[in-house]
Amino acid sequence: MNEYKLLLTGTTGAGKTTAIAAISEITPVRTEVKNNDASFAKATTTVGLDYGELTLDNGDKLRLYGTPGQPRFSFMWRILSQGALGLVVLIDNSRPDPLADLAVYLEGFRGLIDEAACVIGVGRMETHPQPGLDAYAEALQAAGVLCPLLPVDVREQREVLVLMDLLLTQFESKAVADGIPGADLAGQFGRATAALQPGQA
Repeated sequence: MNEYKLLLTGTTGAGKTTAIAAISEITPVRTEVKNNDASFAKATTTVGLDYGELTLDNGDKLRLYGTPGQPRFSFMWRILSQGALGLVVLIDNSRPDPLADLAVYLEGFRGLIDEAACVIGVGRMETHPQPGLDAYAEALQAAGVLCPLLPVDVREQREVLVLMDLLLTQFESKAVADGIPGADLAGQFGRATAALQPGQA
């Protein structure tokens, strides 16, 4: 059995815990405490990690880790990045400067982004349409990062599945090019989640 590690990161309240819960076959493990940072409206914040998992069609395991959102816990970012094959960056478009938020995570996870797969999901665009995806694309280009970028509502299981499928498809491409295991990872993920209904992860 192979095990694959995926990371989800982003600001406090961007939806990391919700996204993991949407597809995890176990009740996610959460390390949340009362939030004392007035710059974030969320009542609690992750200080260690969130964890969930999903068994693929062939018995392999996806291990899902959500990082703390606040940069003061960036030491956990480095720890959790070890051995990860991909990264989902969730950005909350309702925050005062979401493009600056994106820059924080592109810099904080630069080593992982350069080596592994990456997807950017922008949330709350339905209520806060600016900045638009074009502005994010320009920011990614300026940072020298090439990865899929899409709007996402992490409360919608199907949208989380699309994020993960894009991430695993990228990993497949790298695996084929490098001759490493995992060439059918996206296919296995698709078959494992095909029968999921909303709320049944």
